[in-house]
This record gives sequence, C-alpha cells and structure tokens, in this order.
Amino acid sequence: MLDPIAEMLARINNAQMAGQKEVAVRASKVKFAIAEILEKEGFVKSVVMEKNEKICLIKIILKYYVISKTKITPAIKGIRRISKEGQRRYLKSREIRQTKNNFGIGIISTSRGVMTNWEAQKKGLGGEYLCEVW
Repeated sequence: MLDPIAEMLARINNAQMAGQKEVAVRASKVKFAIAEILEKEGFVKSVVMEKNEKICLIKIILKYYVISKTKITPAIKGIRRISKEGQRRYLKSREIRQTKNNFGIGIISTSRGVMTNWEAQKKGLGGEYLCEVW
C-alpha cells in the first residue's frame, strides 16, 4: 500500500462496478475529508467513521441511479487520482479549471483543508490537486 488515497479511490470504483452497497477503507483525516466531499456533492449516500478496538474504518454507502426495473447505474462514472506519489501536482488558484465541462469535481488539498476546485478558486487558494470525480 504505497498510496492510501489511490487505494481508497480504487476500492470505491471497484465496489461500484461490482454493484456493492458499501465499501470500507482504513481511516485517515484526508480520506475522511475526501469522502465527506463526495457525500456533500451527491456522489455517495453517506459516510460514517467506525472505531473498533484496534482500527478505525470509514464506511462509505454507495449511491446508484435506477434506470429501469432491472438496470441501475452508479453515481460515480469515473474517478481518477491526479497527484501521485512519484509526481505531485500543485495548482495556483488562477490555474484551477473545470472538470469534465462542470459535470465533475476536482478535489484539492489546500492550507485551509480539503475542498472542491470551485471552493478553492472562490477563496483564492491553491494546493495539491488530489483527484477528479465525475
């Protein structure tokens, strides 16, 4: 497990493609902030932090759209890690652009916390460009 954020994003993507209802990942502050943003923007139903005796887990309840009686489609069409372990990606506030023609969001880690690309641009903050979700 080299990149824990990439692992979380891969678990979410794989669980949605398999049609699972929920996914659990090991907890950290950044992962929980990313999951809360996904909940706030409507990509997942809910996010819960569970504390066991030994480990803390983040339980993410996934969201699906019902197309017909037999067909459902996941709310997250795609999720991509931008800033990686080998090549970090940093943006200034004026370099922040829209994601998938405003159908998606970008998640940026700023000095004032983890937020979406538009929140960071409104506040005039730059930071590490973590991932894109659409």
